Amino acid sequence: MIQDTLVEEVRAIRDEIAREHDYDIDAIFEALRKAEASSGRDHVTFPPRRAVPQAAAADGASHLR
Repeated sequence: MIQDTLVEEVRAIRDEIAREHDYDIDAIFEALRKAEASSGRDHVTFPPRRAVPQAAAADGASHLR
């Protein structure tokens, strides 16, 4: 298998962040939210998308998503 150094670096950073927060997903999320808020960058948020019922999707209405 080919080793991708970029993927390995991202995984190492992800593991470091998780380890710093004792692998607590709520603590990780809160830390990332704080970093996002203090970054000074503009962030895009999108409104929630409406769910398409399964029957409509099966009838070819999947383009409505």
